[in-house]
Amino acid sequence: MTVSHDYSYVSSSDNAFIDGLYLDYKRNPESIDQSWKQFFRGVEFALAKPEAAGPATSAAPGNLAKEFKVYRLIEAYRSRGHLVSTTNPIRERVNRHPRLELEDQGLSAADLEETFAIGETLGLKNAKLKDIVAHLRGIYCGNLGAEYMHSNDSDIREWFQKKIENGAADRAFGIEKKKRILAKLNEAVAFENFLHTKYVGQKRFSLEGGENTIPALDAIINASASHGVEEVVIGMAHRGRLNVLANVMGKTYEYIFNEFEGTAQPDLTMGDGDVKYHMGYASQVTASGGQKVYLKLMPNPSHLEAVDAVVLGYTRAQGDTLYGENPEKLLPIIIHGDAAVAGQGIVYETVQMSGLKGYNVGGAIHFVINNQIGFTTDFDDARSSIYSTSVARVLETPILHVNGDDAEAVVYAVELAAEFRAKFHKDIFVDMVCYRKHGHNESDEPRFTQPKFYSQISKHANPREVYKDKLIEGKQIEAQLAVQMEEQFKNLLQDRFNMVKQKPLPYLYQKPEEQWKSFRRSTPKDFDYSPKTAVSRDLLEKSLKALTTLPADFKPIQKIEKLIEERSKRWQDDQVDWALAENMAYGSLLQEGISVRMSGQDCIRGTFSHRHAGVVDEQSNTRYIFLNSVAQKQAKYKIYNSLLSEYAVLGFEYGYSLGSPSSLNIWEAQFGDFANGAQTIIDQFISSGESKWQRQSGVVMLLPHGYEGQGPEHSNARPERFLQLAAEWNIVVANLTTPANIFHALRRQVKWDFRKPLVIFTPKSLLRHPDCVSPTKDLVEGAFQEIIDDSSVAAKDVKRLLMCTGKVYYDLKARQQKDKRKDVAIVRLEQLYPMPEEQSWKLLEKYKTAEKVWVQEEPKNMGAFTFLRRYTQFDDFKLIARKSSASPATGYASVHAQEQAKIVSNAFSEKIESV
Repeated sequence: MTVSHDYSYVSSSDNAFIDGLYLDYKRNPESIDQSWKQFFRGVEFALAKPEAAGPATSAAPGNLAKEFKVYRLIEAYRSRGHLVSTTNPIRERVNRHPRLELEDQGLSAADLEETFAIGETLGLKNAKLKDIVAHLRGIYCGNLGAEYMHSNDSDIREWFQKKIENGAADRAFGIEKKKRILAKLNEAVAFENFLHTKYVGQKRFSLEGGENTIPALDAIINASASHGVEEVVIGMAHRGRLNVLANVMGKTYEYIFNEFEGTAQPDLTMGDGDVKYHMGYASQVTASGGQKVYLKLMPNPSHLEAVDAVVLGYTRAQGDTLYGENPEKLLPIIIHGDAAVAGQGIVYETVQMSGLKGYNVGGAIHFVINNQIGFTTDFDDARSSIYSTSVARVLETPILHVNGDDAEAVVYAVELAAEFRAKFHKDIFVDMVCYRKHGHNESDEPRFTQPKFYSQISKHANPREVYKDKLIEGKQIEAQLAVQMEEQFKNLLQDRFNMVKQKPLPYLYQKPEEQWKSFRRSTPKDFDYSPKTAVSRDLLEKSLKALTTLPADFKPIQKIEKLIEERSKRWQDDQVDWALAENMAYGSLLQEGISVRMSGQDCIRGTFSHRHAGVVDEQSNTRYIFLNSVAQKQAKYKIYNSLLSEYAVLGFEYGYSLGSPSSLNIWEAQFGDFANGAQTIIDQFISSGESKWQRQSGVVMLLPHGYEGQGPEHSNARPERFLQLAAEWNIVVANLTTPANIFHALRRQVKWDFRKPLVIFTPKSLLRHPDCVSPTKDLVEGAFQEIIDDSSVAAKDVKRLLMCTGKVYYDLKARQQKDKRKDVAIVRLEQLYPMPEEQSWKLLEKYKTAEKVWVQEEPKNMGAFTFLRRYTQFDDFKLIARKSSASPATGYASVHAQEQAKIVSNAFSEKIESV
């Protein structure tokens, strides 16, 4: 039920009108609006009158007009009671004008002593209006505020309504549960107290003010384990991360202290490392019910929220690999800050992908540590919406707001969230409103910008003290127990100061982790020559059969029949094009038991209508994926058209690659130019993850690139940016010219006994270029070619060596053939990084007397040339390119043609014109 329902009948709530509606309801309940039907059902229930009772001409019971006004008041509290809930532990809430007064619903103080039957729906028998109002305020306006009425799913609304309005038993915690909450608060506070005292002024991004995060996460894990969850994957930023590592993940204090002390000896051969509050961790804990649960905290950069999609991708991979694609076995928890969840666009992208079949993980629990401030920025400067979590309403996701000082309300909220997620397999948000005791970090002075707020915070007891005092004052625990737990807290604190050793938790490696452990780190020699990746003709022919066969009853459009014929003809003519070679690579891997996952915008058909991995029946609209029928025993081919997102989708695929080391995992951009929308994932995860976190990834990025006159946003995938990121053999960057090389590059990706991200600048016009074909022999023999020499000329006759990469080769080759130039060799550098050092030196030695020129389509300030100058073998190369330009390409087709012709002509002119 939406909020608008509260006001849709105000002008019609007279007795005669309602009597008429009631008659319609009795004749046929489905003939009237859903909210009216709900109201009549509620009144009949309250009066103990079943819907079927009485003849269809019965008059409406009692004064329905006034009953309905009370019903509207109840609905108003359900919809907007959260606006006056007492969720802020520090300061008064802003008046959001929730319209919860009696007068807003046509009632008055004179009605307070009147009895209303509709109160029975709240469990209140013969209730006066004043009792109904008090009951509603107790449910919807206390330390827990619930937003759920915006959902159009009536099952969700009714479930929440029952849980919140009839959940008194769920909120009545037993003594053991209270002790556990206090024990977790003890741990959280002891940790922060120790670090604050021991490491004065050091950055730790403390959890002080939000310590109830620890009992909250503990409760989510325990509750979810009781619902069948066996693995929890957590993503969070730096705030409170060390506390979570120690008191949720079970990382020993000694390990964490070594990072503070700087006594840990880094192995620089393993990479450059990262700060302590960015590192990931894995553990295996025992839930309160005795279940074993794996906990994974993903490594993350300082780019807030960037890890969100990575968490979901990793969760999906674990589900596919270990849990039979059963979402009930895994739970992603994404921990947000209030400023970041409101301000970072990837949150919207991540939430939007949550229900899509290619990215669904059965729902995530989003937990917001709401400090009411972002660095130095107040919340009213940080967002336009009332709540930081308002993005959740886009998908009608329920939101629970809770006072961060009320430990039991926090635990109740997250347990409710865990139960909701287990039942509906959808996302849910929990917004814990708390505060940040210090500045953005411990050396920061927050009173520069929020003096009044921090004056209030300085006088405020921490959540542990608040809860301990509440328990004692309420006589909910004996005084002796309070003293005992206080003593335990002091002992715990002293143990930390005395450096009492903790025993690390035992850990049983999962299958994907065992696979990662079996991999080695790459060495420079690995990139001199590629391993053999050829396959038997039999594997290829089985792939071809799958690619050219449709089910008997499947009816695609007529053009698909022509496509299938072309595939067969290319094979018969021994002219394998790019699309067929790529599909053959996937088909061969699937037959070898290696699964393939690909996603991206329009990737099933392909942006340029080349791949056609699947086709659609024109009558049933069902899709058939060719390569899922290669063999009886084969791995799975999963290919998904993505939402129109680069940032979140690439983050998801990177996360998937971390959880699926043995599969081929691919993201394709619609145009390579659009990859910069995911630059954060490229910079902070893909290119640097191995160096920072020792996490290898084999994710593949296919980026369409090439100058064909399509303008500034459809020509250039910015190869120079990837090459600038290339160092320490961290990524593989390639710009290929033959179908055979894409075949071998994709197979090599999973045949290496290590993993590297692979960036391929894929072609557009070459997809249908008559010369861009490979013979079958090149697939059943050999391997990937890092450099392709010019076999059409003799080295002794060569006076000029043109070296290039990608599509421009075919333009140069056409001129070479047209002019019958045997004095010019055209050599292709297929793999730009890691540079094939040995091969490049040998080749240049072969042409040592020739003039050496690098030819590129890109402007002088872009492309690969600047990168090549890092290598001494390219010191004496001249450059042919477009002029330096702020824009990657011209928007005028005629200018493009002139520029392209000039590049080619210059390459073959007697004297090269400098750029």
